[in-house]
Amino acid sequence: MSLSERLSEDMKHAMKAKDKVRLSVIRMVRSAMKNREIETGAPLDDEGILAVIQKELKQRRDSLQAFESAGRTDLAEEARQEIEILTSYLPEPLTEEDLRHLAAEVIAEVGAKGKSDMGKVMSALMPKVRGRADGRVVQQVVQSLL
Repeated sequence: MSLSERLSEDMKHAMKAKDKVRLSVIRMVRSAMKNREIETGAPLDDEGILAVIQKELKQRRDSLQAFESAGRTDLAEEARQEIEILTSYLPEPLTEEDLRHLAAEVIAEVGAKGKSDMGKVMSALMPKVRGRADGRVVQQVVQSLL
């Protein structure tokens, strides 16, 4: 089942179960997907949908930090619920050990010698870990290996 089909099915189940939070999050993702399709002029594949979900997830995490620093526990809890729902659509995250191994392979592949080659390594590595690791964590691992 593709990610788009899964979102549609989950939306139907959320409607039947009257799960307002899940329904709202899925509608938001589907709306963002539709906007992205209009921008690109082509239907999104699973990788494109994952990119949309990650973007929405990043926005929720940023909002969560803002809500917590402002002392808005009600909005922070809602953001946590949305984050939990969004992460359920992402693939299984990489462990740090797997990420280090993959980064070491890419470093050897591109022949990186030092920190000046960071851009080459990141551009080759990010497509391999998209949706399975946070960009900041990937950057830290690559920096430590270089």
